[in-house]
Amino acid sequence: MSTRAKVFTGLGVYVVLIIGFLAAFGGERPEESSFKPQNEFKLDDWVDLGVFSINKAVLYVIIAGVLTVVTMMWIAKRMQARPNRVQTAVELLFTLMRDTITRGNMDPKMAAKWFPFIGALFLFIWYSNLIGYIPLPTNTEHHIKGTEIPSFALYAATANLSIPLTLAIVVFLSYTIEGVRAKGPIGYLKSLVPSGVKGGMAGFIFVLELFSNIMRLMSLSVRLFANILAGHLIILFMAGGLAVLLGTAALGIITLPAGIALFLFEVGLIATLQAFIFATLTAIYLGSAVADDH
Repeated sequence: MSTRAKVFTGLGVYVVLIIGFLAAFGGERPEESSFKPQNEFKLDDWVDLGVFSINKAVLYVIIAGVLTVVTMMWIAKRMQARPNRVQTAVELLFTLMRDTITRGNMDPKMAAKWFPFIGALFLFIWYSNLIGYIPLPTNTEHHIKGTEIPSFALYAATANLSIPLTLAIVVFLSYTIEGVRAKGPIGYLKSLVPSGVKGGMAGFIFVLELFSNIMRLMSLSVRLFANILAGHLIILFMAGGLAVLLGTAALGIITLPAGIALFLFEVGLIATLQAFIFATLTAIYLGSAVADDH
């Protein structure tokens, strides 16, 4: 059978399945309380410690942190003169973090100093994004039938604004302290205004640049948070949430292929891309904080 025939056959089977589901469940409206998509991102405290509490966001942060440390230590102790496939992939990732992200945005001496921080930041965000697409038993609102085990659900720590914002604050403090250390407090503030700008325009540019630096907190955190949250929401809707919201059970079979395609797209591209952008902007901000020219 030719490829064209296989494609048309597959489409025909898919259309028949849709017609069958519409005939069988087209008039069936899911129960309103059976599934609420917004609750997938609700944080229920598992252990209440007062100011601090343990919930699924904390669990995902711990998993990402442990993976970042353990995997890199495990690989570092097993480096070989003739690398296997795993080592080759890690070396490519190492080159990306060291040469493209870090050295590409600051001088070699500073790159050697800040590479461990930027590399760990990239890996932590990358792992946080990736494990967000692995179903884990974290939905305490529902349980697996006949057990007390929470239902499996998708969630990512980076889909909670507090996590990207905390990382952004760490980055903001890092490049500000580095800039002050390199130029002094007054020199760092003066460096916000390009050389040659005088008078009232200098004051205007200074305020604008000061505001721009503060806005970097939002730029870093909201970009990561919004992309991961939006991706999870779209996958959730395409995988069945839209059928619940519109009250048509048969719609699920129509949207499911799109949900699978979006899932693969998010895992294959967005998870890595967002970690790369966050780490690259961090390197750019650190490099520009100590640069002689504005």
